[in-house]
Amino acid sequence: MLSLPGAVPAEGVDEGVAAHYGELFREQRALAEGTGFVDLSHRGVVTVTGADRLSWLHLLLTQAVSDLPAGQATEALILSANGHIEHALYLVDDGETMWAHVEPGTQDALIAYLESMKFFYRVEVADRTAEFAVVHLPAGSIARVPDGAAVRETAHGRDVFLPRADLSSYADQHGPAAGLLAYEALRVEQHRPRLAFETDHRTIPHELGWIGTAVHLQKGCYRGQETVARVQNLGKPPRRLVFLHLDGSEVHLPVHGTPLHLASDGPDGRKLGFITTSVRHHELGPIALALIKRNVPLDAELLAGTTAAAQETVVEP
Repeated sequence: MLSLPGAVPAEGVDEGVAAHYGELFREQRALAEGTGFVDLSHRGVVTVTGADRLSWLHLLLTQAVSDLPAGQATEALILSANGHIEHALYLVDDGETMWAHVEPGTQDALIAYLESMKFFYRVEVADRTAEFAVVHLPAGSIARVPDGAAVRETAHGRDVFLPRADLSSYADQHGPAAGLLAYEALRVEQHRPRLAFETDHRTIPHELGWIGTAVHLQKGCYRGQETVARVQNLGKPPRRLVFLHLDGSEVHLPVHGTPLHLASDGPDGRKLGFITTSVRHHELGPIALALIKRNVPLDAELLAGTTAAAQETVVEP
């Protein structure tokens, strides 16, 4: 897709796809209106096949998937023994194969963990990244999906697992393409967390609002469940995800990791959290997601570095 007119490559973990195609806000508006597509071909694709795939994954994931109907999309996490988030999987089963797309570059570690847990179960885990790519169609899109393709359909759109050889022809038929910055702007607007952006080495699911969407509280045991249950039943998470409206007069957006302070304390005040993702939205202007300490007042005016920020609650304190 980087050969398409106007393509500007993304950087960092998203290297390999287009950040935009020269018209960021037009691309956002197209996605919001249900047209176009987003190239997510840099994401890892992992499949699990075999008669025991659903019951086996049910034991390992935070989500209940033992009776997952074919074609029904879900998402799940893999936690450390201490309940910290290690992997996020976006899943759909087609009746024979469980398909998952994951953050770029995380598939090797994920597969190594899954392989270590196979034991006597009748399952096969495979890295299909070289063969298949993910294309995102926004909510409301009427674009045709090729026959036989695995599709995750959610309220936010459809993730299609396409053979890589078909990417160019698909782009020709279903444009215009929208870049990853447009996709990310809508993700932030929708308060959807992303692994390694909204997470760090100590993030637990409660902090990001992943309870319910990616964590099932009534399923059986899995690694890290004790922490999930203890926080759910006996306490509160130490931090919470917030949505921020940023000062629109600033030229530069605060980058990932920019510290947050109380506006009344100034930029040298006590650190209360940090920016996780900041974007420019076609209607809302500069916005961001951030992780802050749970006890920060809901009406507190904040500074992201030196940029004024007004918060909206995503996860209740």
